[in-house]
Amino acid sequence: MRGRRQRSWRRHRKEYLLFLLLLSPNLVLIGTFEYWPVIYNAYLSLTRWNMLSGVPEWVGLDNYQYLLTSSNFQQVMMNTLLFTGTVVIGSVVLGLALAVLFNQRIKGRGLVRTAAFAPHIVSGAAVATLWLFIFDPNYGLSRVLLDPFGVASPRWVTDSDWALVSLIIVYLWKGVGFIAIVYLAGLQSMPEDVYEAAKIDGAGSWTTFRRITLPLLSPVTFFVMVITIIGTFQAYDMIAVMTGGGPGNATTTLSWYIYEQGFQASNAGRGAAGAMILFVILLIVTGLQTKFVQRRVHYR
Repeated sequence: MRGRRQRSWRRHRKEYLLFLLLLSPNLVLIGTFEYWPVIYNAYLSLTRWNMLSGVPEWVGLDNYQYLLTSSNFQQVMMNTLLFTGTVVIGSVVLGLALAVLFNQRIKGRGLVRTAAFAPHIVSGAAVATLWLFIFDPNYGLSRVLLDPFGVASPRWVTDSDWALVSLIIVYLWKGVGFIAIVYLAGLQSMPEDVYEAAKIDGAGSWTTFRRITLPLLSPVTFFVMVITIIGTFQAYDMIAVMTGGGPGNATTTLSWYIYEQGFQASNAGRGAAGAMILFVILLIVTGLQTKFVQRRVHYR
């Protein structure tokens, strides 16, 4: 009996060792490129370092204290929340509206779907350059469209009252086509028998949409909200091309502030502290979505 147990243990041990041997390359890669940067960034956030001197200087929580008490950083957080909230809500509403339109049996809908999705695959820098021309108050398309109404084109990217609005417009234009296609896939996978039953019961179009379509689309909405929130919190490329965080700090979001502190002001410690704050915010938002929002998700 004892010998049988020993043989069984040796066999299982060989299987465990083989499993660890096969798994170790992935563990090394994940640890090196995923977890180690986060750990090292957390260390840098507790130091003062200009990335030129040899050794970072330990300052403890000074960087976090500065950020959390700075009025400038508070404005950055307000910009981030306003930008993210508007883009997320706008993407969900406009994307769903476009998906309902694309789902209709109309001539040329394939071409319209392609045109709506196309901006998503274009680089952010190219999209920003295009919209810089559109927003030009002297020669851009916005002036051409507004002139017949006697309205002067705003200085979209140089006026602090309009700069963030212009970024929101551009981000929505670039991403809403992708959101619409995702929603369209959800609409086309709806069970027909549910709609037939609702029609027999006398439910109108709006009641059917509100009571059946929206609940059945809740997994899609959950997915869309997660990827849009993470994407907008990490927005960088179009801000860099269009406004550079200005005028002043009118379009400085948290992601741009991290770049600005780390690579323009050469303050790696403060930039790393901002990155850790961003990391914690995304962790909390994702956790809250998973805990609370997913309770309302109805999987078919």
